[in-house]
Amino acid sequence: METLAIISGGIIAAAILMYVVLDGFDLGVGILFPFAPDEKARDTMINSIAPIWDGNETWLILGGGGLLVFFPAAYSIALPAFYIPVMAMLFALIFRGVTFEFRHQAHTSTHLWNRSFFWGSLIAAFMQGVLLGALVQGVEVENLRYVGGMFDWLTPFSILTGIGVVMGYGLLGATWVIYKTEGEIQEWAHRAAIILGSGMLVAMAAVSVMTPLLRPAIADRWFGGVNLLYLSPIPLLTLALAATLFWSIFSRRELLPFLSSVGLFILGLGGIAISLYPNIIPPSVTVWDAVAPRSSVIFAMVGVAVVLPMVLIYTIYAYSVFHGKASAEGGYAHHEHE
Repeated sequence: METLAIISGGIIAAAILMYVVLDGFDLGVGILFPFAPDEKARDTMINSIAPIWDGNETWLILGGGGLLVFFPAAYSIALPAFYIPVMAMLFALIFRGVTFEFRHQAHTSTHLWNRSFFWGSLIAAFMQGVLLGALVQGVEVENLRYVGGMFDWLTPFSILTGIGVVMGYGLLGATWVIYKTEGEIQEWAHRAAIILGSGMLVAMAAVSVMTPLLRPAIADRWFGGVNLLYLSPIPLLTLALAATLFWSIFSRRELLPFLSSVGLFILGLGGIAISLYPNIIPPSVTVWDAVAPRSSVIFAMVGVAVVLPMVLIYTIYAYSVFHGKASAEGGYAHHEHE
């Protein structure tokens, strides 16, 4: 069962990583929406994500559904512990999805749906960051049951991680706009990426300092014995990617800023995974404590073996079909300005 538990955890971690990277940039586009130069720029931005945004959220379903199937005990702890931020995130995602269609049809209320798209994206991103911070700081559990309060998730640390994720998603959105557009809007996105990239790196540094202070076990994981030597490539790679990000922005590269931003997210999530392993609900519930019975895990893995390649093929196909530059015409664009 230990091997099955690790594989199950790997599936969920991969789904979460795919969701954060893919849905992160289209949430970032929404976060940037009110600050775009003009309505035509907003049309271009929304058209850059219109063909793919809903497919990106498939990974959230896989991650959440996988947690329920593979680790039902962890799911039963996490839901009451994080009920408010989870529901706020889901309602924000639903509300944000509605704005795609309404903004397309609107003529006199476009400004209302622009703001709705922004707030839906901002709240969803912030709540995801809060959830991450609340998980890292730990959950009160006794006999695999949540025994904490309704607002234990709301702390200065979780607010910091919420702000950090908003900055990070904004960076992903800005670098995506750099890749998918040209001209004035691309120049604007370069400036936005510099600001958001700086904010994200400051937040990452603050979280990296505070995380080992939360629990001695995390500090020992990173700094105990020879661990510091073994794990040193992660912060060094982070610094190298941060330098690459800003160099690529200032040298007006198009794809490299986005890839560098994705790399920073991968390293950040990898660092958190190293801090928490083998706990799926810190500080006391491990993947082996929470894993489902062997027969259930094997049955679910058969389903994942069928569904996961289909989702990957669809994702790759969608991105390959819509790989060119976005424009203000077509798709979900609002045409009043034409």
